Amino acid sequence: MPPIIPSSQQFDQPTLHKLIDADAVVQRYRTLFALFDWSASDPPRQRGPGNPGHPKSAYLKALLVRIGEHLSSTPRWRAYLLDHPLLVLELGFRPHLDLTQPYGFNVAKTVPGVRHLNAILRGLDPTLLADLFTQTVHALQAEIPGLGEVVAYDVKHLYANVKENNPRESMKDRYCKDRQPKGDPDCRVGVKRSTNQEQPDGSTKEVKEYLWGYGSGVAAATIPDYGDVVMAENTLPFNEADVTYYRPLYLRTVLALDRFPIHVTADAAFDYWYIYDTVAHRGGMAAIPLNSHGHEHVRRDPDGTPYCWAGLRMHPTYQFQHTNGYRAQRFRCPLLFPERTGHTCEHEQFVKGKGCVKDSNMEAGGLMRALLDRDSPLYKVIYTQRTCCERINSQAKDFGIERPKARNIRSIRRLNTLIYITINAKALQRARAINASLLTLKRSLAA
Repeated sequence: MPPIIPSSQQFDQPTLHKLIDADAVVQRYRTLFALFDWSASDPPRQRGPGNPGHPKSAYLKALLVRIGEHLSSTPRWRAYLLDHPLLVLELGFRPHLDLTQPYGFNVAKTVPGVRHLNAILRGLDPTLLADLFTQTVHALQAEIPGLGEVVAYDVKHLYANVKENNPRESMKDRYCKDRQPKGDPDCRVGVKRSTNQEQPDGSTKEVKEYLWGYGSGVAAATIPDYGDVVMAENTLPFNEADVTYYRPLYLRTVLALDRFPIHVTADAAFDYWYIYDTVAHRGGMAAIPLNSHGHEHVRRDPDGTPYCWAGLRMHPTYQFQHTNGYRAQRFRCPLLFPERTGHTCEHEQFVKGKGCVKDSNMEAGGLMRALLDRDSPLYKVIYTQRTCCERINSQAKDFGIERPKARNIRSIRRLNTLIYITINAKALQRARAINASLLTLKRSLAA
């Protein structure tokens, strides 16, 4: 809806309108807001008693201002709005009229209080933010050919706003999962980083760095010259494993793009067969480093048949449904199956009389994981694009995603979505500027 322009003893409506149009901050955000369709946020209002409240679009626009101005806390956010009354009108807040005020309204009574703004953030309908985010993805698809053919996945750690994350606070059992911080009932403790440190005796010791917080999963894509774009995002407590983020992110990516990515890439934390399975059936590749998960490397033939300890091709016996959800093929010792050959082997399982037994994943994703040539040029080209997630995380960190000033997962999820909307909006502005310059160059060359 168009902003309401009041009048005052100092300025009439036409003058106020000109002041708003000349305000640099208003112009900057007017350009940003023009990228979105706000009709879903402001459905037609049904007539009824009482004064109408502020439109939802006003709160959404004000939240985008909070992200764009790096206003991490709600008091700072409200103070910024009070310092920019013309921007408050542009956002669409219904002014509390007061002719004695310079701009014809009382900005302090117009802008809701800190507690109300926190409640709005906490209770904001996530579908409204999802609609704005999807709009940015569709607009970027229209501007950037081939966007989303390769999608990268990663998880960014977020520190909860609790004293347990403050190393200057002295406390016992700081990272005990059974002692939930009072400041945030939704955060969880998890491992941020695990390293092996060499001890004086030459041995190594695993050292883990813990934190209370959340994880922000992101799906991103990159196109040369245009830069990096967020395809999907999801926020979970920090005790969830990285691979847990993949399926929700992948489904949201497909919905946003309205098609399946051809290739995906991620780090070794995502090395599970069902991730490969999402692209294997469509001729794509999942460029993910192999994580042995403590198992020894097994040589295989192109059809997936493994070799035993002695270097012999193993014999397939029967297939079954594995407890991990995939179709498995059991392979037995070729010296014992399908019948004994009379040869011997020094392996301990052969001495026991049963021989080697291997249960191989025969799903398309399982075979891709085992047989993928990770030295091929295609693998390296796809895996290189994983760095777009790191650049997106760097941009998000600049907007304050790493240390949110909120104490519940609902508010943090909404702030994270707003950050990624802002990143995509900037990418959209950049893409349109590039395309406009290319069109101008083409016209000049044609002339």
